[in-house]
Amino acid sequence: MKTIFTYVTLLLVSASGFAEISSAEKNALIKFNKATKGSQWTNKWDLKTSPSTWYGVEIKNDKVVSIKLVNNNLTGELPNEIGDLTSLQVLNLFRNNISGALPTSIGNLKNLTKLNIAFNQVSGALPEAIGSASQLKSIEMHMNRLTGKLPVALGNLSGLETLSLFNNEIEGEIPSSYYQLKSLKVLLLNSNKLTGKLDKEVSNLSSLETLSLFENKMDGQVPFDLEKLHNLKEMNISYNMFNGLVSKNLSKLDTLNMTMVNEQGVATTLKVSIDKNSAYAADE
Repeated sequence: MKTIFTYVTLLLVSASGFAEISSAEKNALIKFNKATKGSQWTNKWDLKTSPSTWYGVEIKNDKVVSIKLVNNNLTGELPNEIGDLTSLQVLNLFRNNISGALPTSIGNLKNLTKLNIAFNQVSGALPEAIGSASQLKSIEMHMNRLTGKLPVALGNLSGLETLSLFNNEIEGEIPSSYYQLKSLKVLLLNSNKLTGKLDKEVSNLSSLETLSLFENKMDGQVPFDLEKLHNLKEMNISYNMFNGLVSKNLSKLDTLNMTMVNEQGVATTLKVSIDKNSAYAADE
C-alpha cells in the first residue's frame, strides 16, 4: 500500500511539473510572436516546445505573469490577443521596432503593474481603455510616435507612480484627472505639443519628485502652488509660453531657470518676484 501511495504521489508531482498555461494564453503568445515577426527576433521562441522555455516569458501557477523582450528586434504591431494574458504583471518591450496603435485590449490586463514600450514606433493616441488596467504603477512609452490627446482615464490609476511619455507628438491639455494622482512620483511629458495651463491643483501631487514639461506650448501663469510640492527634487518646465512672475525658489528649481518662448518665438527668462507673498496675492 505504501508503495502504491508513493507511486501516485510521484505521478501527481510529475504532472504538476509539466502543467501548461491555458490554450487562450498560449494562443495569445503565438499571435504576439507572429505579429512581431518572431522568426526575426534576436532571441527566438521554439513554438514546438513548452512556453515555459520561451525566452523572456515568466510563468507562475500556470499563468503568464511577465514578458521581457528588451532590444530583441520585435517588428510589427501588438495583436488584440495581448489582452488575453489577464495575469500579466510586467510587459517590457523596451527598444524594439513595434509600430501601430496600442490595442484597446490592454485595458483587460487588470494585474499589469509595469508597461514599458519606450523607444519604439508606436503611433496613434493612447486608448482610454488603459485606465482600466487598474494596478498600473509605471507607464513608460517615451520616444515613440504617439499623437492625439492624453487619455482622461489615466487619472483613474490611483497607484500610478511613473508616467513617462516624453518625445512624442501628444496634443491638448493635461486632463484635470491627472492632478489627483497622489502616488505619482515621476511625470515626464516634455517634448510634445501640449497646450493650455498648468493648473494650481498640481499641488495635489504630493508624492511628486520629478516634473518635466519643457518644450511644449503651455501658457499662462506658472502656479506658485508648485512650491507646495515638498518632495519635488527636479523640475523643468522651460521652453513653453508661460508668463508672469515666478518666485526665486521656483526659478532655482527649474533646470533652465524658467526660460520661455514668447509669441515672437524669442527665448526669454521669466521675471523673478522679490516678494513671494505679493506674488501669491497677484496670482490669486
